[in-house]
Amino acid sequence: MRIGMIGLGRMGMNMARRLLQHDIEVVAFNRTADKVDQLKVEGALGAYSYAELKEQLEPPRTVWSMLPAGAPTQAAIAELAELLDEGDTIIEGGNSYYKEDIKNAEILKAKGINYLDAGVSGGIWGLQIGYCTMVGGPREEFDRLDPIFKALAPERGYMYCGPAGSGHFIKMVHNGIEYGMMQAYAEGFALIEDSQFGAGIDFAELSDLWNQGSVIRSWLLELAGDAFSKSERLDDLEGYVDDSGEGRWTVMQAIETSTPAPVLTSALMERFASRRPNDFRYRVLAALRREFGGHAVKKSEE
Repeated sequence: MRIGMIGLGRMGMNMARRLLQHDIEVVAFNRTADKVDQLKVEGALGAYSYAELKEQLEPPRTVWSMLPAGAPTQAAIAELAELLDEGDTIIEGGNSYYKEDIKNAEILKAKGINYLDAGVSGGIWGLQIGYCTMVGGPREEFDRLDPIFKALAPERGYMYCGPAGSGHFIKMVHNGIEYGMMQAYAEGFALIEDSQFGAGIDFAELSDLWNQGSVIRSWLLELAGDAFSKSERLDDLEGYVDDSGEGRWTVMQAIETSTPAPVLTSALMERFASRRPNDFRYRVLAALRREFGGHAVKKSEE
């Protein structure tokens, strides 16, 4: 089986490598040609334009896009929609908003082109461990492309989730849960750090301990242990935490369906707060305490 892979970033490059390791032929395309050249050395076929990509795939063609969500992905789909033929399939594997998938599927269906949305989790470890993959779209196309999903995933690591949009919807909720779990670990370690016992606790050792049969064991906790082993108190980092969109969409979904999700919402808000040194909100709180109660305030050095 042969597949075209568009986008050779951190995820796309290693996904292509994993496919090659499982005897799936890959035709690779990237905006910068050096990554295509690199993957060719590892056994892939190279394409330096979408037209060249199409030429090297036999009908029904399958093209997997691993571009950043938003404008780059939408531009690629629009170009592929004009280039591919009836019966071909586009798999969108970036972290796109599921409502965009529904629109894309409708537009492509009118042209006779199949569309699958694939939520992919695994990060930089996916090449070694495999990519947990959540897929939405036509069931018959999912079944036809089963060898590809099977090659990418660990055992029992891929699932058909339903019609267009369902794959990225499930991945969106997955990432919202991830935000909450990360926040819980962060707050727990902070409680220990701030206590009278904090100085005597080795957090790398504690992370390993908690992963030995405890109810809070997890891969995230393994990664925390790895981080603490590299920097005992993470002094080399700033407490600035970005977000890539899925957490926001999860909270928006909770509002849309009136589904209580206070933990996931709070975790997202904490990320926002991490980016605001000397936050105006806290200056307002300090000013109010001073005004109504004469409480002492800390003056800005500026």
